[in-house]
Amino acid sequence: MTSERELAQAARAWPFGEAQGLLKRLGGKAPEKGYVLFQTGYGPSGLPHIGTFGEVVRTTMVRQAFHRLSDIPTRLFCFSDDMDGLRKVPDNVPNREMLAEHLGKPLTKIPDPFGEHESFGHHNNARLRGFLDNFNFEYEFQSSTDWYTSGRFDAALRTVLARYDEVMAIMLPSLGEERRQTYSPFLPICPDTGRVLQVPVIARDVAAGTITYRDEAGKSVEVPVTGGHCKLQWKPDWGMRWYALGVDYEMSGKDLIDSVRLGSRITQALGGRPPMTLTYELFLDEQGEKISKSRGNGLTVDEWLAYAPQESLALFMYQKPKAAKRLYFDVIPRAVDDYLSHLGKFADQDPAQRLENPAFHIHSGHNGPPAAETHLSYAMLLNLASVCNTEDPAVLWGFISRYVPSARPDNAPILDTLVGNAIRYYQDFVKPNKRYRAPSAPERAALEDLLEQLQALPANADVEAIQTQVYEVGKRHDFPDLRAWFKALYEILLGQNQGPRMGSFISLYGLSESITLIRRALAGEDLAAE
Repeated sequence: MTSERELAQAARAWPFGEAQGLLKRLGGKAPEKGYVLFQTGYGPSGLPHIGTFGEVVRTTMVRQAFHRLSDIPTRLFCFSDDMDGLRKVPDNVPNREMLAEHLGKPLTKIPDPFGEHESFGHHNNARLRGFLDNFNFEYEFQSSTDWYTSGRFDAALRTVLARYDEVMAIMLPSLGEERRQTYSPFLPICPDTGRVLQVPVIARDVAAGTITYRDEAGKSVEVPVTGGHCKLQWKPDWGMRWYALGVDYEMSGKDLIDSVRLGSRITQALGGRPPMTLTYELFLDEQGEKISKSRGNGLTVDEWLAYAPQESLALFMYQKPKAAKRLYFDVIPRAVDDYLSHLGKFADQDPAQRLENPAFHIHSGHNGPPAAETHLSYAMLLNLASVCNTEDPAVLWGFISRYVPSARPDNAPILDTLVGNAIRYYQDFVKPNKRYRAPSAPERAALEDLLEQLQALPANADVEAIQTQVYEVGKRHDFPDLRAWFKALYEILLGQNQGPRMGSFISLYGLSESITLIRRALAGEDLAAE
């Protein structure tokens, strides 16, 4: 029998491809530090953002794939650049006037506008950790402020100072003429104002480990580059961090391709080896514009999780990381149903097929994918919520229990979560856009025919018997094709232009209830007032 490791060596899913490349790069053995270090970076200048979390999800998938290939220990650092100076006030936070008074200061030195943590940086770091913990990720949170102020970066910072000219030779060609005149990789923290200063360095003392700069008042100031008195510009900071920590793998967005190139050269100039990297495409909003943390034009984690289980978000991140994807509320139902589809296939797949199943990568590292509970889709639950027009999960469960008698909230937790998700999604996004219409004369004739056929079925008619009657009625009447017939059913009975497989829906909603629904539509009653 082929072992899982042998199957992993041949697996084609993209996390395995990345892990296979990393193991080959390492020569199949542990680095000198004794473990393989994966890293993700986070800029906590705005509220936590799904795009940033996607980096952690994907990196974790590569890390878990690596575990299937090798016994080399691994660590994952989630690194927050919380010592960066706040350059502008985000649009989507409270107390914006207060934040404006602290522009330029490190994020961990700015009061929390939400009034919940010791600083704005700590607030956003807590939000990030909360998300990661909800996914049960194994990670080690790292704070830039802690590393700089504790002295753990001191040796690497002295190396940057010693190789200052080499770093400048890498950076200056990437800058505009005006910025070249004042650029320095070191940013002093002003002892008077607490702001991160963008000022020219006028002298360096490698032996003493200090730089001298002119402050905003023109005064000459000498400070150590160590101990949190200075930080690095973010591109040199990235390269220094790779060097100091010995990072082996890190992914980043397409907009950072040049930064990866510069950071890699800086790592090499310091005497280190750049990590293996993956460049992923960016998320776009509904209008096709790049999602921005500060603008808040995408979805937050909390918004997604209000309408769908966290595994659906992980699947969205898994799918085609090198392809740009639009990230807005309308993608949620499809992501949920895709996840349920992959989960439903898993139990019947052989070991090799399971390694290619996204459900394996979503749940790998835990206890494996849970057993699929029912074959009810999220789309079907949305349509059930639509005709019931209720905010009470018990109402939906009343219908579900007749369709799947063995399913209950206590033994079908995935379905129970989906019921609540579907009700919220329906109330917030579907209901406001529902538009019922009256049937035309040919449609009325078809609906009357369908009503007659459904009344003739036994009360316990199965899904296929119901679906057959729906099809046969559509074929008998004057529709261009069956798609037009189903579209008419959706618009007249559900108030929307697309919907479920009607046989399944009628079986779930109930034969007698569906007959009543058609009668009401034929009678011209207002179905939106249900």
